[in-house]
Amino acid sequence: MTDQLTPRRLIIKIALCLALLVIVMFVCSLVGTQKVSLRAVFAGPGDEPGQNIDYDIFVRVRIPRVILAALVGAALAASGVVLQAILRNPLAEPYILGISSGAALGVIMAVMLGLSWRFLGGSPLAIMAFVFALGTVWLVWLIGHLAGGSGITSLLLAGVVVNAFFSAVIMLLTSIIDSQQLRSTIFWLMGNITEKDFSILFLSAIFIIAGIAGLFAICQKLNVLTFGRQEAQSLGVNPRAITLVAFALASFITAVAVGLSGLVGFVGLVVPHSVRLVFGPDHRQLLPTSALVGAAFVVVCDTIARTIIAPAQLPVGVITAIIGGPVFLLLLARYSKKVGSLR
Repeated sequence: MTDQLTPRRLIIKIALCLALLVIVMFVCSLVGTQKVSLRAVFAGPGDEPGQNIDYDIFVRVRIPRVILAALVGAALAASGVVLQAILRNPLAEPYILGISSGAALGVIMAVMLGLSWRFLGGSPLAIMAFVFALGTVWLVWLIGHLAGGSGITSLLLAGVVVNAFFSAVIMLLTSIIDSQQLRSTIFWLMGNITEKDFSILFLSAIFIIAGIAGLFAICQKLNVLTFGRQEAQSLGVNPRAITLVAFALASFITAVAVGLSGLVGFVGLVVPHSVRLVFGPDHRQLLPTSALVGAAFVVVCDTIARTIIAPAQLPVGVITAIIGGPVFLLLLARYSKKVGSLR
């Protein structure tokens, strides 16, 4: 089926998804507790700070938040596509390998230590989450390699073990942490998209787009890898090298997303399956379209999170979990039925 995809069809599909993303971002930028006049926005900021409230809300509050949500959604959806390919497991998503627990541990350590320094505009919580997420990825890969030569089963088991261990450490630390600190930490861990400086958004966008571009460059080999390691070797593809590169890039952009927004679950599970049903399994189209649709999905979920109980706000991870939980159960039932029929 991969030979049926022409460059023209690929460009059309990507353009459609990109148009969808732009429309969703624009509409969601207009939605909020405070009505915004586009005429006032286009009039500019005014001669004095705070003179044009509509401009300030639209450009300095909503646009950065919408861009942040889009970056997080694109990273998590692309990571989900790749992990499902290299692990050959339809239930795989970025947090299955313990990345979430590693990032959570980093956040709690930052809170307990009272860190207040900043790096490139990033908060200590975000930076510690990023560092610990990458450290967790390295640890999972090391354990998987020592246990079974970086095989699929070894990586999965290593992720489960590391996730369980870090979860136990997190429970220990949360039992002794200050109550006020605990509330803010838990809120962040549930997925907390807030306004960021454009400098942080620009730097994060470079990292995420570069990672997705690197994954797109090996999409054809990911198609071959889905047939199995032996089949891939017979077709001239090095399964171990492709798995290492794909795993590293997917984990890196996931770590960037976690550092930006906390733990936003189920995006890497729901979006790739939805896009696969529409466009098919070819990773040359599945990866870029999933990234764009995932960006739109998180933008919509964040808009719901900040307006549904306004003026209070929900963590965006709550909305994605409400949507993703039932979908996960349906996929689990379908996958278990399929596995049972093959026995």
